[in-house]
Amino acid sequence: MFKEKLNRLIQEKDSLLCIGLDCDIRKIPPFLLDEEDPLLIFNREIIEATADLAIAYKPNIAFYETLGSTGWQLLEKTLQYLPGDCLVIADAKRGDIGNSTNKYAELYFHTYSFDAITLSPYMGFDSIQPFLEYDDKASFILCLTSNAGSHDFQYLNIESEPLYLKIARKVSEWNLRHGNCGIVVGATHPENLSSIREVAPHLPFLIPGIGIQGGNLQLTVQYGTDEKGLGAIISISRSIIYASAEKDFAQAARDIALSYMNDINTIRKSK
Repeated sequence: MFKEKLNRLIQEKDSLLCIGLDCDIRKIPPFLLDEEDPLLIFNREIIEATADLAIAYKPNIAFYETLGSTGWQLLEKTLQYLPGDCLVIADAKRGDIGNSTNKYAELYFHTYSFDAITLSPYMGFDSIQPFLEYDDKASFILCLTSNAGSHDFQYLNIESEPLYLKIARKVSEWNLRHGNCGIVVGATHPENLSSIREVAPHLPFLIPGIGIQGGNLQLTVQYGTDEKGLGAIISISRSIIYASAEKDFAQAARDIALSYMNDINTIRKSK
């Protein structure tokens, strides 16, 4: 089961850290542009520098899709560099129905063998179900996202309860049947993490929003993890991978990643 694998990795590597691979040709160190495949070299160096610190890597699929066929080739090559003792999460935010969602599930879980994916619940259970049929894979459903626009819909009251709590409860129901669900909860809403954890005590949380987005690390770890300090993946992207634009970029990424990992563990172990 995914959750057991996640918690085992957390304990073995003593880390909750996930590194987002949001590679952008306009942001990588300029000296790499002289290389034949600069984005691949960038990803490879970041991975090799941080592999012992991270429990997961999360390629943001949009950064690869925008490059067309070259981007899909970049993704395939990047996946080959990822270590076997890390989870690989497709940050794809898919949410369709019928044959479309069946093919999306096949693409990410069979063709590319990702361990997990992010999904939108807007179209309901039949847009999620094909992914849940892959027993050893996990589906992280958007619950309360880290962006400012989350207030447009996710805070709307439904029967005296905000929509994000309704989503957390519904995903918990799906998880009782399938055992491979999780939710995405942004660190920019630390005041709400506690109530979400209360209604979804057994779900793994994928938590973006630390770093450039300004999420509160103390409250994120305190309320986002379960009663054992497990069950959470804290995803940090730009603050780590773009820590330096010089030739020391990989070492700089490692230094920042290690600092985040240590800070997370200090909070986690004081719960």
